[in-house]
Amino acid sequence: MTEFDFVVIGGGSAGFGAASEGAKLGLRTICVDGGSEIGGLCILRGCMPSKTLLESANRFLTLRRAQEFGLSAGHLGFDSGAIRHRKRTLISGFADHRRAQLEKGNFDFVRAQASFISPRQLRLEGLDGSVREIRFRTALIATGSELNIVDLPGLTQTGYLDSDLALDSDQIPSSIIILGGGAIALEFAHFYNALGTKVTVLQRSAQFIKDADMDMSTALIDAYQRRGAEMISGTQLVAVEKNGDGKTVRFVKDGLKQAISAEEIFYALGRRPAISRLQVNAAGIETNEDVAIRINDQMQSSQPHIFAAGDAAGQFEVVHIAIEQAIVAARNAAQLLKDEQLKSIDYRLRLSVIFSHPELAYVGLTEREARTQGKQIRVATYPFNDHGKSMIRGETDGLVKLIADANTHEIVGGAVLGPEASELIHEIVVAMHFRAKASELAAIPHYHPTLSEIWTYPAEELAAFE
Repeated sequence: MTEFDFVVIGGGSAGFGAASEGAKLGLRTICVDGGSEIGGLCILRGCMPSKTLLESANRFLTLRRAQEFGLSAGHLGFDSGAIRHRKRTLISGFADHRRAQLEKGNFDFVRAQASFISPRQLRLEGLDGSVREIRFRTALIATGSELNIVDLPGLTQTGYLDSDLALDSDQIPSSIIILGGGAIALEFAHFYNALGTKVTVLQRSAQFIKDADMDMSTALIDAYQRRGAEMISGTQLVAVEKNGDGKTVRFVKDGLKQAISAEEIFYALGRRPAISRLQVNAAGIETNEDVAIRINDQMQSSQPHIFAAGDAAGQFEVVHIAIEQAIVAARNAAQLLKDEQLKSIDYRLRLSVIFSHPELAYVGLTEREARTQGKQIRVATYPFNDHGKSMIRGETDGLVKLIADANTHEIVGGAVLGPEASELIHEIVVAMHFRAKASELAAIPHYHPTLSEIWTYPAEELAAFE
């Protein structure tokens, strides 16, 4: 029976990164992927295809506003089939590139469904029906996530779209009810709204984007409502049913029974770790209440030689963090085999981006997290509707926010809701990487007029306290 130093289960972004790192460190490495397609969630059904659709939505919104800028765009329309074709072409290219990386990597690559036989042994069932067993000294689980379908009466019988289906559909409904209030829900709400669909979003908890600060979430929802989307939070979903040619969602809001109908329903109530086929119990691997693999800061599971990263660990459903976790796991696997001290991952620069419209991005501590932890902080904000470049662009929704330690004056968090937020946030990431103070950020030259210079205003406000 073949034995490997390091086996990586999953060939997505985290898995590929870990396998490459393990091989570079001299470990005899094998990467096992049992998906029907190669590429991983980000490339096939996540980040890349969704952002491709959103780019079409963004361009269409610009066309719709042509008259505001003294321009004439003529007859406006879109070809949903062409939008899908562009997405398919791009994703095919991305997937082909990842396939080549896996097949030509300095490690073994096997197309098979893996399942644990014991804490040191795996069964590999090939896509061609072949079966083999391998032994391993260390392993990493990086199998991504899958849809988590809640028990909502009538949902299955009525039918619905989910992110997997919507990403490859050329049908744009006239009206849609989106169930959920996280990143996927708001990104697709933006996509459909931009193309003229009547959008209603039902969120179960009181706040959309629960991990963000309330002021950022509120400003985002206000912007969506100004675009004509109906945003309803604090709901209890009761049932889904067919209604003639449409579909109806029944829910309770503030103790009152209500119902909303639309042509289609979009399910965005979350995902869960895709580990059900791994037989983790056979390896003695513990999971938490969210059916995610329980890990420590060294990425170790309850079996110290078996690591987990990305969605399988359930902590942060973000690709760049999954890759960072996977690299830490690979390095710690090598350290473990040499009986050397393991290193911990550092989430100080934890970064989140939602490609809504306007975009929302935040890094480090939120104000709520900082206060919950008992930290003494100072907070400063500045709105885009008082910023020259954003006014010129006609994109004045939102604000920027800086959070600094009241004693050291170091920037410990930042958030931006507004134009190009996904790009602007990286200025704060860099500042925090170098543990800059607000006064140091304020002293850095910023060209005028630019979107980036908006950071200098809250930085100057915080610098006054140093």
